[in-house]
Amino acid sequence: MKTIKTLFILLLFAALAPANAQTAEEIIATYLENIGGEENLKKVISAKFVGSVDLGSMVLPVEMIQTTEGYRMTKADVQGQTFYQEVYDGETLWGTNQMTMAAEKSDAEATENFKKNINDFPDPFLDYKAKGYTVELIGNETVEGTDTYKIKLVKEPIMVDGQQTDDISFYYFDTENFVPIVYEEELKSGQGKGMIIQMKYSDYQEVDGIYFPFSMNQGIKDQPGGQLITLTDITLNGELDKAMFAYPEGK
Repeated sequence: MKTIKTLFILLLFAALAPANAQTAEEIIATYLENIGGEENLKKVISAKFVGSVDLGSMVLPVEMIQTTEGYRMTKADVQGQTFYQEVYDGETLWGTNQMTMAAEKSDAEATENFKKNINDFPDPFLDYKAKGYTVELIGNETVEGTDTYKIKLVKEPIMVDGQQTDDISFYYFDTENFVPIVYEEELKSGQGKGMIIQMKYSDYQEVDGIYFPFSMNQGIKDQPGGQLITLTDITLNGELDKAMFAYPEGK
């Protein structure tokens, strides 16, 4: 009788369990549909983001450009000078040295790791299976009062200090709107090695049928400070001169 009673209780709990329990695949599919649909996302070949970054002590104008071909650029105006970060011209990854303000090429390891992330534009979850990525639903968590699904994304391995390392990140999807409100990834090198970098997304707005977060707050998890990026304009599939991405040889 005890076995029958136990089985009855298990069946009762199964019957009472929510019928709409989500899988990682379903969450991602709903997310892509909610932000505009896979077909619309596949039409995006370039995007230009214009806004500002609040560093606490100063607010700087910032501009970011990304393309499906891999061309990329982030630039900010700093006291009359233009500061570049993660600029890729199809071959060379470079940026502005903070001490000398001169253009400087990234090392081979950073460049190769960067190339692996090219196919993440316009969204890392778009055709993620074809990219060889995997997703896993870790569970439900409450983030700053919002119920979320915590999704683990595993991409192709990267190299860190000459060693192959898994490329793992976590996304927290709002259970109501199915959009990410937090992104987390462990820093694997440098002075902050082992710390968790965190990006908070908010103020989703529609641009040409696709929703983008217009506010992004980046910092170290559980630490004060950080950088608030506020976008004022997003242009999709605009004309771009590829020469702007080229490493400035001789300068």
